Amino acid sequence: MATDSVTDLFEEHRPVLMGVAYRMLGRVADAEDVVQEAWLRWSAADHGQVREPRAYLVRVTTRLAIDRLRHVQSRREAYVGPWLPEPYVTDYGPTVPDTAERAVLADSVSLAVLVVLESLSPLERAVFVLREAFGFPFAEIAQTLDRSEAAVRQLAGRARKHVEAGRPRYEVDPAERRDLTERFLAAATGGDLAGLMSLLAPDVRLVGDSGGKAKAPLRVIETADKVGRFLHGAAGKGAAGAEMEFRFAELNGAESLLILVDGKIDSVFQVDVVDGRIQSIYVIRNPDKLVALAR
Repeated sequence: MATDSVTDLFEEHRPVLMGVAYRMLGRVADAEDVVQEAWLRWSAADHGQVREPRAYLVRVTTRLAIDRLRHVQSRREAYVGPWLPEPYVTDYGPTVPDTAERAVLADSVSLAVLVVLESLSPLERAVFVLREAFGFPFAEIAQTLDRSEAAVRQLAGRARKHVEAGRPRYEVDPAERRDLTERFLAAATGGDLAGLMSLLAPDVRLVGDSGGKAKAPLRVIETADKVGRFLHGAAGKGAAGAEMEFRFAELNGAESLLILVDGKIDSVFQVDVVDGRIQSIYVIRNPDKLVALAR
């Protein structure tokens, strides 16, 4: 196979490979490393023996991701404070025109679902990602993982049951999420504690991820009173003398708020909404997790 053809085939499938690797690992840098290693193996392969390049590349990427996941799990056990996935740009544009397919891809990469996936074994996670996010047949997943189809079906059942028990049981209208996020921003920056409290569900949760490298709560904050007062106090302190800018972007399948301080991304905010009120707030401030967004 000509070099150009080898490269073109890999680039054609790169979005799927990156999607698999990120959903397996929850970190863009780790996913990029896995995809790069998959490229090296693909470029050195005997392409005459590869009948289905997509299946081959997904198999290589999945196995590499499983190995990487087992390696980084010990690192996450020592993580300072709550852990959240690294923000991942998911503005698919015209590349995924089908509404149903977009919904599946967005759900499987949401912050809430990825946090639940952290509790699965590497094999369970691989089966869930390949089956639920990308719709691979059980027989193909079995070949990828070198397991029997019956074993894969058992893994899929356990993974699905676990994820369903832990994932949010609601669908959020994008326009409603955007509207509430804008009102949330206006209330917080305007010092309007009453207005802020009116947007929060009574049992709202705030999860902050700093990795100990920025200011953020080291435990999950719960209830409207505690979350509201924390946000009101944090907004009041601000970044003295710094220029602040706010932007919106689609991250992990949902509209998110980016806060820039002196032109650099400082924080990412994302909310989950239930019955017109904010149910969960995710705040990512670990600078290591914001590098890819800056690029």
